[in-house]
Amino acid sequence: MRILYLYCHPLPESFHAGIRAKALAALKEAGHEVDLLDLYAEKFDPVLTEDGRRHYHDPDRNQNGLESYVARLTAADTLVVQFPTWCFGPPAMLKGFFDRMFMPGVAFDISDPAAVKPMLKNIKRIVGIVTYGRPRYMALWMGDPPRKIVRRYIRWFTGGKARTEYHALYHLNVATDGQRAAFMNKVTHALRTLA
Repeated sequence: MRILYLYCHPLPESFHAGIRAKALAALKEAGHEVDLLDLYAEKFDPVLTEDGRRHYHDPDRNQNGLESYVARLTAADTLVVQFPTWCFGPPAMLKGFFDRMFMPGVAFDISDPAAVKPMLKNIKRIVGIVTYGRPRYMALWMGDPPRKIVRRYIRWFTGGKARTEYHALYHLNVATDGQRAAFMNKVTHALRTLA
């Protein structure tokens, strides 16, 4: 598989960095071709500027400066997205990636605004790896936006055909070493057997 591994966490010493290291090793061991897109390390600019918004609906201009990211997104057949939940949503950096990259001519065709069509049909699998600082019942009470982003929002752009997996560790702030290790092992196993 050609995997775009979309990673969003600013700290290299974080639990997320540990998950990522093991996940990438598992994918490599399984023989997949992996493109790591570390938003913070690559200094991705998440800001949709005035000019960017003005030309957002123009596929001839909206990709200016984003061509390499568009190429990486459209070359993948699998998207792995890993991030922490902050304020019951994705980090602003990741939200900015979606704002800028899921645009007309790349993620959807809006030539007929009454019948918008998804365009990321190259993506057949989506895997979410997400942590939460709060317990699951609180995330559910808030509607669990990260889960919906992975399982519904991103999936829509694939034509609703992509198979999705969602791996969540809730209440990370009080998780024991054993719980963290179990989650890391679960994610590693899932990626090692990804087919």
